Amino acid sequence: MQYANNILETIGNTPLIKLNKLTAELPCLVLSKYETFNPGNSVKDRMALQMIEDAEADGRLKPGGTIIEGTSGNTGMGLALAAIIKGYKCIFVMADKQSKEKVDILKAVGAEVVVCPTAVEPDDPRSYYSVSKRLGEETPNSWYVNQYDNPSNAKAHYQSTGPEIWKQTDGKITHFVVGVGTGGTISGVGKYLKEQNPNIKIWGVDTYGSVFKKYHETGIFDEKEIYPYVTEGIGEDILPKNVDFDIIDGFTKVTDKDAAVYTQRLSKEEGMFLGNSAGAAIKGVLQLKEHFTKDDVVVVLFHDHGSRYVGKMFNDDWMRKMGYIE
Repeated sequence: MQYANNILETIGNTPLIKLNKLTAELPCLVLSKYETFNPGNSVKDRMALQMIEDAEADGRLKPGGTIIEGTSGNTGMGLALAAIIKGYKCIFVMADKQSKEKVDILKAVGAEVVVCPTAVEPDDPRSYYSVSKRLGEETPNSWYVNQYDNPSNAKAHYQSTGPEIWKQTDGKITHFVVGVGTGGTISGVGKYLKEQNPNIKIWGVDTYGSVFKKYHETGIFDEKEIYPYVTEGIGEDILPKNVDFDIIDGFTKVTDKDAAVYTQRLSKEEGMFLGNSAGAAIKGVLQLKEHFTKDDVVVVLFHDHGSRYVGKMFNDDWMRKMGYIE
């Protein structure tokens, strides 16, 4: 008989799936690392479990404890699944720009959710960074995860996602493209792949309103780059410790409109019902067209599932209201 002992044993070993219609103009093979096959429907299941196991091992997370984290939804889902199996409580802090579905899904797996305003500075006491940190200090027997600066985040991708991609492409991968938020995925996967072949190019997809691209190119943290944006799960107004800029070869920025439109196109043209950052990621691949040749194997990572965005990117009334479709 073949079965997993619990839901956590099904994390990882996600498939690589070829893109066909949307990438027809590109000379190369484009493969998607399809992370929605994880049990929490996102790439974040990998690092959520790793962060919990590492915190258990060194005593930061104690039996019966409460896990506290600021999340755009997916890390929370991964943490919640692990918490159910391992017997912890969860309190998650979210910004009010996140979809209602994400809040409802976290509540459905037993988490308490606190919603904070998006349009405040990171160090404002109302920001989701500040509130999650404060709750971590105030709540007895709690552990504040801090996925942005927690090294277990990148470690999970160095140990699982990177080796899977290398093996699945038989070492033929030439470019890895992924949206950057906490930086764990690009840094962990990138480090592993460059150790196997230093010629592999690692590209980050950023969004307008985020600091990554300019900081990578100039070393300047430009606050004028920061303004509210719609795209979920990528970009930051801080520099997380998990972003290893030395591993990243370059960034391309994708507009909110393009990210939303291409999220719909992935669904309607490739049968890939994915989240907002996947739209940004595939548009980022198309923008990098001049970097690819006919012999290249490009792997783009798709973070999460379309069910989280039914009220937004998959709602034509919302898309019209935002001016993204006629």
